[in-house]
Amino acid sequence: MKESILIVEDEKDIVKMLDYNLKKEGFKTSAVYDGEDALDTANKECPDLIVLDLMLPGMDGLEVCKALKSASKTAAIPIIMLTAKGQETDKIVGLELGADDYMTKPFSPRELIARIKAVIRRGKDKDKPLEVVRIGGLKIDFLKISVTVKDKPVELTAKEFELLKTLIKAKGRVLSRDYLLDNIWGFDNAVEIQTRTVDVHIRTLRQKLKSEAKRIVTVKNYGYRFEYED
Repeated sequence: MKESILIVEDEKDIVKMLDYNLKKEGFKTSAVYDGEDALDTANKECPDLIVLDLMLPGMDGLEVCKALKSASKTAAIPIIMLTAKGQETDKIVGLELGADDYMTKPFSPRELIARIKAVIRRGKDKDKPLEVVRIGGLKIDFLKISVTVKDKPVELTAKEFELLKTLIKAKGRVLSRDYLLDNIWGFDNAVEIQTRTVDVHIRTLRQKLKSEAKRIVTVKNYGYRFEYED
């Protein structure tokens, strides 16, 4: 089956160029020209990947990225951002919000397609069942549902284990509190009292992970991500 790509870009010449090159590579494409339509189309079509320009009329690309990553239906859709040369800060914020990659304009269509293929391939690898993962002094056995830190067993509740598993599977991407609530607790459209549930579980999880607690990183006003690097 052909992978589907949603192009979100207000410059029609770029849309035309991307549409032509992506179809030539065997992808299915659709295109929208502003942020509102991007959210609507992403919800309806659930594309395999979104190419998202940051400079959009009305709702900009960062707002679109945040909204997509906050909604459980679209949070897992990979995003490659297109940025102008002077948008270094926006680029960093976009990656913190959960975008998978970025390209600076002007860009080579061939390189963009290579990156699209790489991101889609990583997504497929991420969906493979996890067995045993070792990160620093942390070892997680997903089949035996066990965790050790520096070879010492760590007793986690079912929800704490699911929380740790979800963060690890995200491969460094930021997960919003709403996403975690919906996927682990089954709460949608979380209210404040429910979002505190995530923070409390994160706090107890960090306490239990001790020296490896630093790997659970807080992204201010948004959520959490798991840090693989020491």
